[in-house]
Amino acid sequence: MKIRMNQQWLWALPFSFAALVMTGCQERPAPQAELAATTKQEKAESIPLIQAKVVPVKLSKPEACEAEGCMQYDIQTVETNVKWIDDYFIDRVKKADPIAFSTAPNQKINTAEGANPNLSQSSTYIRFVSQQYDQATFAIQTYIYSAGAAHGMYHQEFVNFDLKNKKRLALQDILVKGAEQQVLDTLYDSNSLWLDQHSIERDKLKLSDNFYFGANGIVFVYPLYELASYAEGMTELTLPYVALTKLVKAEYLPSLPKYPSL
Repeated sequence: MKIRMNQQWLWALPFSFAALVMTGCQERPAPQAELAATTKQEKAESIPLIQAKVVPVKLSKPEACEAEGCMQYDIQTVETNVKWIDDYFIDRVKKADPIAFSTAPNQKINTAEGANPNLSQSSTYIRFVSQQYDQATFAIQTYIYSAGAAHGMYHQEFVNFDLKNKKRLALQDILVKGAEQQVLDTLYDSNSLWLDQHSIERDKLKLSDNFYFGANGIVFVYPLYELASYAEGMTELTLPYVALTKLVKAEYLPSLPKYPSL
């Protein structure tokens, strides 16, 4: 009877050992820090690294004519690895110059016999400027020359995208709520020498909704004639990042060095 009991114990031993091995092989839950690191890595991988090249846009009417004369169009956009960005710019140029995409026939030009018809020009060029992690900046450059004018008019508009949320960033999107006046005052103080030289008083300066993220701060861009003469071109006023830490939402500020206090 004693020998039989020992045999039963010996038969049970392999099963107990197998259960122990299986328990040891079960996948243990990942530590919280490891899960957080994995989630952060997945989010980083979802942010595309912009690759862009400038390509011509195929137009139905590269030269559109009406009774008063003709307009020549030259439109070039960006082709990137992000479809919704490409679609955004194609939609912009189609809305800006619908005649260039129209299939309606050109009108007959009314000109005196032997006279050359009025010929105007319109150019639109879109290019990639820079990327800071989940923010990408593009520029739309336009030039219009109307026949008979002393000179053409040009403009440069900067378009900033939030790549994580797939949207264009307006100025109110990046500013802390209620910070507009403080931003304006700080912008004036940071550029007071140039503004004084151009006789621009504090209450005459407005925040521009045309801006981009520069190397040293947010750059506000103003159209021709608004703050300076045509010869001086479009005005750019820089607001240093170090002055924006409490005025711009943290997610839209670049990582800055910690400078020693003087």
